[in-house]
Amino acid sequence: MDILRIVCAIFLPPLGVFLQVGIGPQFWVNILLTLLGYIPGIVHAVWIIARR
Repeated sequence: MDILRIVCAIFLPPLGVFLQVGIGPQFWVNILLTLLGYIPGIVHAVWIIARR
């Protein structure tokens, strides 16, 4: 299941975070990072998925 989340995180970072933690502070941080720059959103999403 982590592979699917990582693939989702690469194409749509907030979706990967949502699948991992649901709607919470990390989800909103990821949306903000994705809006500010696509790469920071990807890095944050992969970090959240790999950490848990």
